[in-house]
Amino acid sequence: MSVAPSAAAPPPALPLDAEGILALAARSMFHLFSSISQGMFLVDRSGRIVWVNEGYRRFLPALGFSSIDEFMGHMVEDVIPNTMMRRVLETGEPILIDLLTNKAGTFVVSRIPLREEREDGEGLGKVIGAIGIVLFDQPETTLQPLISKFALLQRDLDDARRELASQRNNPLYQHAPDGQRRSKYTFASFIGSSPAAVEVKRHARRAAQSTSPVLLLGETGTGKELLAHAIHASSTRAKGQFVSVNIAAVPDTLLEAEFFGFAPGAFTGADKRGREGKFKLADGGSLFLDEIGDMPLGLQAKLLRALQEGEIEPLGSNKLIPFDARVIAATSRDLPELVRRGLFREDLYYRLNVLPLRVPPLRERRSDIPALVEALGEDMALRSGEAPPELTPDALALLAGQHWRGNIRELRNVLEQVTMRSDSQRIDAAQLERILREAGLEQIEAPDTSHSLRDVDQEAALLRPLSQQVAELERKAIAAALESTGGNKLATSRLLGISRATLYERMTGMGLS
Repeated sequence: MSVAPSAAAPPPALPLDAEGILALAARSMFHLFSSISQGMFLVDRSGRIVWVNEGYRRFLPALGFSSIDEFMGHMVEDVIPNTMMRRVLETGEPILIDLLTNKAGTFVVSRIPLREEREDGEGLGKVIGAIGIVLFDQPETTLQPLISKFALLQRDLDDARRELASQRNNPLYQHAPDGQRRSKYTFASFIGSSPAAVEVKRHARRAAQSTSPVLLLGETGTGKELLAHAIHASSTRAKGQFVSVNIAAVPDTLLEAEFFGFAPGAFTGADKRGREGKFKLADGGSLFLDEIGDMPLGLQAKLLRALQEGEIEPLGSNKLIPFDARVIAATSRDLPELVRRGLFREDLYYRLNVLPLRVPPLRERRSDIPALVEALGEDMALRSGEAPPELTPDALALLAGQHWRGNIRELRNVLEQVTMRSDSQRIDAAQLERILREAGLEQIEAPDTSHSLRDVDQEAALLRPLSQQVAELERKAIAAALESTGGNKLATSRLLGISRATLYERMTGMGLS
């Protein structure tokens, strides 16, 4: 009698060789990208879509398709507007990070070419297709910090370009032949990338697009006048005059004539031809009222009426003159407290306090000090004709630790003193501390390197050019792939989807061995 053979046990799994590991890794990476991405598709060498994953399905209605089957088979540029997949197929070069905008939205995408293996096993051959990967489908939310940083840099760059063009091509920053007064600064002139500086510039830019009065609040020396110039330069009134009055610097008896002008023979010694006031000079432009908190009570009522009615009455005249000027006021005093004490009219305060902007003191934006030192040093050098000072890291840390009651104005004064009193262009902490003591600082704070300089380094890292950040990520990816393959260049190149020659080239450029 025969006995049926029992089921044989499966043979033990053989260890994978290098080729098997590579194939497994390729499949694993493909499935990983397909699962973690927002969407993915494949095209063949002709650019025809041959595969779409489920994640990409949600973009199809916006592209005009109801199903994946309907979407497949089309040439990629016919169904995905603004795609650069054709360029990847033609050049064989990947586009690792890019922004794609079309009727489906704005996306952060990657495009990677697919190559066949060469018959001799030495690297990869010609392009046989490409992978399109949607990394993020809402970059304005996902990448908001990075986008905000670069948007800010772009705006400042645009401001700087306009400022430079103005200096070269027109008398915007000089005394114009017709005596017109122009703004001297733009938002690029407000140095700083700290959160406090970024926030105040953001609000100031929004205020520039309005016609309502702006009230700049902040300690002395924080840059209120600079922001007033910048608001005017970015507004629709930029072509008009920018007229400023420092109320604290004009005697009370002359303020009314300074504001509203006077008729011929209005008072003893008055010009027989009369004179226009600052309100009329600013007609069609902006009027900057600095130190508004020092305005006498008697004149506040006339200022309020002028702002409400849009007309003024020159001193010694019965004629009302209309004007159209956007008012920007500034003060370092506590206006609500002055209102409570009866020293400032409450109704005028509400009239001016439509768009209040608090300009932060220097102690709230300590990470901006290195950039401010550089900018102030360059300005001092232009005026004196000498080289700007170079502060050592410990000297910068010492500056970052001070209270700065006088803010940027006090910082400039210290830099001017240390430059004039030093025999060397390079300034260290010991020299700086001596100057600070001689300048009369009540208490010199020790440098807090654990916070101030670390914040500077972190912000500097975030504000590096995108090419540097991408290069760093690429270097880390190559190093990780080399480690996973035990240094096998061929396996590494296949894992990364690049040729071995390209891998050697990248390794050489990055200093990887």
